[in-house]
Amino acid sequence: MVRKVLLVCGILASLLYVGTDVLAAVRWKGYSYTGQTVSETFAIGAPTRPLIIVRGLVYGVLVIACGLGISRSANGKRALRVAGALLAGLGVVDLAGPFTPMHLRGAERTLTDTMHIVLASADVLLIVLIMGFAANAFGKWFRLYSIMTILVVVVFGTLAGLDGPRIEANLPTPWVGVTERISIFGFMLWVVVLAVCLLGSKSRMALEALRMNYSLEGKGRIPPKPGS
Repeated sequence: MVRKVLLVCGILASLLYVGTDVLAAVRWKGYSYTGQTVSETFAIGAPTRPLIIVRGLVYGVLVIACGLGISRSANGKRALRVAGALLAGLGVVDLAGPFTPMHLRGAERTLTDTMHIVLASADVLLIVLIMGFAANAFGKWFRLYSIMTILVVVVFGTLAGLDGPRIEANLPTPWVGVTERISIFGFMLWVVVLAVCLLGSKSRMALEALRMNYSLEGKGRIPPKPGS
């Protein structure tokens, strides 16, 4: 039961992030969902900063819990256990995110802007490693899905990063919100898929064991249970 609760935390984390991202865009009049980044919703001076700070802290805790759940579900698979540990590490990094905000466009850059870029880079590295280690958890289909998601995260994350100088110069970035969110939400969907698969794997194993036990009893290979 504890393992299941921890895995569900990963699903809740993704839903929380996406939900508050949409809510912040709605609450901030004049915010462009397609032309502004997620980070700008908790930038210094942004009206949605308090909401996103709370989201960031809760999200980080939920991601750590999911990482622990994945490690507990490894069943001897060392790579999956490493992926769980890395996801927990990602949660720790994300806990620091709200305290290293960028400034709004046009404002003077400070140390927090630099730290924000450093943490964002660490996030991308951890995300790629997490998916790489867990890619073989459920056969060929999940490996292909993980590779595709890694490509989505890297390609669209790079496209968003290329708009960095334009953001700093307070120039229009009409698609940065789209490219960045495709990268972020692509990984979050992958976490949900992994959590759902791990939640179902134990149930399938238990059902298969029951079927095998019933089959052997029916064929007389093992004595039937008393009262059966």
